Amino acid sequence: MSNELVSTALVTGASRGIGKAISLTLAKEGYQVYITYVSKPQEAEKVVAEIEANGGKAKAFCLNVGDTEAVTKFFQEEIKDKVRLDVLVNNAGITKDGLILRMKDEDFNAVIDINLKGAFTCLREATKIMAKQRFGRVINIVSVVGLMGNAGQANYAAAKAGLIGITKSAAKEFGSRSITINAVAPGFIETDMTSQLPEDIKAKYAEAIPLGCFGSAQNVADAVAFLASEKASYITGQVLSVNGGLYC
Repeated sequence: MSNELVSTALVTGASRGIGKAISLTLAKEGYQVYITYVSKPQEAEKVVAEIEANGGKAKAFCLNVGDTEAVTKFFQEEIKDKVRLDVLVNNAGITKDGLILRMKDEDFNAVIDINLKGAFTCLREATKIMAKQRFGRVINIVSVVGLMGNAGQANYAAAKAGLIGITKSAAKEFGSRSITINAVAPGFIETDMTSQLPEDIKAKYAEAIPLGCFGSAQNVADAVAFLASEKASYITGQVLSVNGGLYC
């Protein structure tokens, strides 16, 4: 790969929340940031504009990571031989919660397709490129739910636990190519989703956290930036929990 290609970080599902914070933080670290979205183009363009306003470079792309053909095409047309892909952050995800006895097959499959299969497809296509350049950083955003489970989220927990397994397996496969594969597992984080919870429920959850409060999207972004940096060059196959001690 030519040294003239721009060092780029790809962040999936980055139009808001944790993905947005990760994109802004990686841009500050000097990466050109490619962000993907599905349903909120205006929000994605706002992230791009904010990065550019701070002197960085960014582009937004509409991409459903659950569509394997679309992901493969995206990497071929927008990434391969056009930029130097140094970082992939698999952040895209959905929830379709429900108790096991009431969970519909389509709700289970949808979460697996996006959160697990989608992340796998992005990782597979990214590592094809990273292996040739003999360098790369892959950070998979998993969840405390993938480590401890959660009633009503069997599909989500299965997807995130599966992604942890992929993380550890991929680390063994790509270590010889100087590619590190790690995961960040957020706990309760202040996002649009958690902001809609009733205050009494939020207080109950906070009581279970040793640090006594929810984390921020920036807390997660800082962990991702660390794992993408040279400071983490000897760390691979690990799950870094950012949860205030909720699961320790």
